[in-house]
Amino acid sequence: MYIPNLYKNENQEEIQNFIKENGFAILINQTNGKLWATHIPLILDKNNSGTDCLIGHISKENPQAKSFNSNDEVLCVFSGSNAYISSSWYDHENVPTWNYLAVHVYGKISILNQEETIKSLKKLVDKYESNSKNPIKIETLSSKTMLQTSGIVAFEIEIVSIEAVKKISQNRDDKNYNNIISELEKTKNHQSIEMATIMKSCPRK
Repeated sequence: MYIPNLYKNENQEEIQNFIKENGFAILINQTNGKLWATHIPLILDKNNSGTDCLIGHISKENPQAKSFNSNDEVLCVFSGSNAYISSSWYDHENVPTWNYLAVHVYGKISILNQEETIKSLKKLVDKYESNSKNPIKIETLSSKTMLQTSGIVAFEIEIVSIEAVKKISQNRDDKNYNNIISELEKTKNHQSIEMATIMKSCPRK
């Protein structure tokens, strides 16, 4: 991904938190000679060696699942808040732009066995059921329900490299930066308001 130096995010703790908070990602690879993308939840985890990895699963019927054996290189795209920035908010003439946060994870994918698949499903369910009034547990689901796991391919992605962009008007002076925040808050658009909150939380150099 092309990232101007000003917008590169190299804070590893921040990147990890971003992945955890924006876990619904796009899994991309080459399948049958063309680019293929699947929208799925991915979890940042540790592999048996104690290094960071991603785990997830897709349907066995998805052609992408059959491609992993012949091509293990994948790209996972995690997207965060984004907002249109009108140049009418500046105190000088300029062009409009877009503020956004995103992380690209490049890695090598490997298929999990049945035992590992169940463990990965437990981690996924536990994460997203944590705020439920009556949380579902993989351990308590019936054998009949768990038969559905035969229809998925679970995997682990060894992380090769990570690229992160954090474009939040860092190129603006304090006056215009603060005015952008104010105008974003006026939009009543939840994405714009989230971007304003992010901008307010980032210290100005």
